[in-house]
Amino acid sequence: MSRAAHGSPLGRAPLVLLVPAGAAVLLLLVPLVSLLVVTPWARLPELVASREVLEALRLTGVASLATVVLCLLVGTPLAWVLARVEFRGRSLVRALVTVPLVLPPVVAGVALVAALGRSGVVGAPLRDLTGLVVPYTTPAVVVAHTFVAMPFFVLSVEGALRASGERYDAVAASLGASRWTTFRRVTLPLAMPGVVAGGVLAWARSLGEFGATVTFAGNYPGVTQTMPSLIYQTLQNDRETAQTISIVLLGVSILVLALLRNRWLDRAPTGPGA
Repeated sequence: MSRAAHGSPLGRAPLVLLVPAGAAVLLLLVPLVSLLVVTPWARLPELVASREVLEALRLTGVASLATVVLCLLVGTPLAWVLARVEFRGRSLVRALVTVPLVLPPVVAGVALVAALGRSGVVGAPLRDLTGLVVPYTTPAVVVAHTFVAMPFFVLSVEGALRASGERYDAVAASLGASRWTTFRRVTLPLAMPGVVAGGVLAWARSLGEFGATVTFAGNYPGVTQTMPSLIYQTLQNDRETAQTISIVLLGVSILVLALLRNRWLDRAPTGPGA
């Protein structure tokens, strides 16, 4: 039998790759399906309409959107600097950007307390000079989410900037465009798919953030209690209710990611013969 008969000119896919690939799919799929199976769907409307869930859902949505906005405002320039500007210590800066990716969330929260707490390195003088206290407030939730989500955004945008290269920037400069004009009208539009992908990653990371938020912002209903915090608190006493609330967060995540995928992330690359 020819190789083409197997559906690919490269031949049959080897079982040594198919079996672990199937195991990976099961590892990702079984927990989600199990959650759907054990959830008491009859209680879902009642719980979704409860004040506690609505407040947590509102705060989660506001914090995640604010996180994306902050990533856009400060993360995009940082990604551009890392991709376009040669300076001593650039590798160190890039390494520091990636640290929150591997940092345990609770440690991230402790670090934020050390920096911005009432007696923190920055928090103490900030409190003395302005009376502003960040921890255990709604802005603290946004700060915690941004701290853990920023690396996903920056690395995505930097990768897009490097992929587009500097040749178009050089052409714009040769035509008299300033570097700021080149960034706005050439560099950023070319990197926009990476910016959107980075925004989606940052949003998703913010949506599920728990450890750093609880450590730095606490878990106060209506003020700092996000959906993950509410689910964890409910799980201690009522597993059935926690499972039902989890469905809400799962549904929101899948819906938004599906919509964004149809708009930005489902575009197959084109090329000769495509």
